[in-house]
Amino acid sequence: MTLILSHPDCLAHQPPGDHPESPARLEAVIEALQGMPGQEWRSAPLASGEQLLLAHPAGYLDSLEKRHAGMTDEPLALDPDTWISKTSLLAGQRAAGAICAGIDAVMQQHTKRVFCAVRPPGHHAERATAMGFCLYSSVAIGALHAVAEYGLQRVAIVDFDVHQGNGTEDVVAGHSLIHYFASHQVPLYPFCDQDIERPENLNYCALPGGCDSAIFRQTWNEQLLPGLINFQPELMLISAGFDGHQQDPLAQCELQTEDYGWITEQLVGIADRFAQGRIVSSMEGGYALSALADSAVSHVQALG
Repeated sequence: MTLILSHPDCLAHQPPGDHPESPARLEAVIEALQGMPGQEWRSAPLASGEQLLLAHPAGYLDSLEKRHAGMTDEPLALDPDTWISKTSLLAGQRAAGAICAGIDAVMQQHTKRVFCAVRPPGHHAERATAMGFCLYSSVAIGALHAVAEYGLQRVAIVDFDVHQGNGTEDVVAGHSLIHYFASHQVPLYPFCDQDIERPENLNYCALPGGCDSAIFRQTWNEQLLPGLINFQPELMLISAGFDGHQQDPLAQCELQTEDYGWITEQLVGIADRFAQGRIVSSMEGGYALSALADSAVSHVQALG
């Protein structure tokens, strides 16, 4: 059984006009998942102030609150891509709270698998910068919560979103108890320098534009999964971005729905081997509604 955490607040976050990170994304995923058997649904709680402070300085959190407090009915741009409306901070706090609640559920043995059907995404939010549609670095907050609350020594974050999770990297860089394993298309937003030396806990592989199933699977099989196995995680967190799908308008990869089931099966096998099966996954990107819904179903089915 997979526990699904979500909340209506995540639907209320409303960027302007035809912004790709729209409520329709989550609506499509929820509708698709609700047709699946063997699930339990619960409301995602708000992240506490203490949990948000694990990843973000108080000054950054205060600045978000001040901008939010002064808003009119019109959305406010934090940068050209990232907007907030009157309900956006609640949505972001639900997304981060879902991750932390999911970790509590698996650590307290209520379930082994959790999927957080939430938005906005989080893996571009750096310690003190909202960007890339993201306000809070949700999965990084969860990893730090797992270490602080449960004393875990080996927490893995796995990110197969097509965009580099620069925010997650910024938050957990150099943290010896949290290791990051990711693939992303290069070149592509956020256009990070790929040649700089990064801490040993950040493990990622660049995928070329036009990357197909064979390249994706070979990259994970040969370069990322062996490192994840060697790390022997006690808990696995997944930034589940489905925007590498060939139908997605914001990237140029050629992945298929089945690839998301495949990578999830590999991760479940590793979690069963080392982490007592404990996986908490959270939705990141994916902007072609049909492909997003189908890929999320493939992912959750593989979680089991």
